[in-house]
Amino acid sequence: MFLKGDHTYLRALEPTDLDFLYTLENDTSVWHVGNTLTPYSRFVLEQYLENAVLDIYTIKQLRLVICNQAQEAIGAIDLFDFDPLHRRAGIGIVVSAAYRGQGHAAEALHLLLNYCQHTLQLHQVYCSITATNHTSIRLFKNTGFEEVGMRREWLRKSDGGWDDVVEMQRVFSV
Repeated sequence: MFLKGDHTYLRALEPTDLDFLYTLENDTSVWHVGNTLTPYSRFVLEQYLENAVLDIYTIKQLRLVICNQAQEAIGAIDLFDFDPLHRRAGIGIVVSAAYRGQGHAAEALHLLLNYCQHTLQLHQVYCSITATNHTSIRLFKNTGFEEVGMRREWLRKSDGGWDDVVEMQRVFSV
């Protein structure tokens, strides 16, 4: 196992994750936070899985699968916009609806932050969260992130309205 906590662990993507990724990426209830407008095909996801073995320094991103103690894939946590020069990266996380509210996201985020600080030696990480997603804002605040700004009417909603986005950042102390 890659990164292990008390109830949750993170691992690299495997070819056997195709069905899980297909379900996760095609969940229309979370499309608006990931700027997704169309479904992903199995073929595209197979290609993604083939490239997922590439080093974070090469592809500037890392996706890890969040698993519970029963070894079920229950979510994903990502590093993106990885910038080794300025030692920063963005973080995204999604947990399948059936497993939300059970502490898996908090533990996964804690594990990833430890990896970012001690293994990748990042100086800071950041995330963007819709202002109405109070659960995610609380999750990130509880792990040391601070609100650093607000992007007004940043994401267009399916009903034609707009969502504000809270920008959050965590700077690791030396």
